[in-house]
Amino acid sequence: MDINDLRGLSTVLAMIAFLGVCFWAYSGHKKRDFNEAASLPFADDEAHINTQHANGLANTEHADKDKGAI
Repeated sequence: MDINDLRGLSTVLAMIAFLGVCFWAYSGHKKRDFNEAASLPFADDEAHINTQHANGLANTEHADKDKGAI
């Protein structure tokens, strides 16, 4: 066994590991977890808006952002 055999074996093992990760990521039983993780960036915005409405603050600062203030 020389270095080229080791290189070929490591390539095959890396390919198997890559395909395993792809299969795991796209399998159906993880879909709910990934959908929940995908919505995490928006959860903070909704909590912030709900806090403002609960405190009785007006929605004027959101309206100012929508008027083109960049």
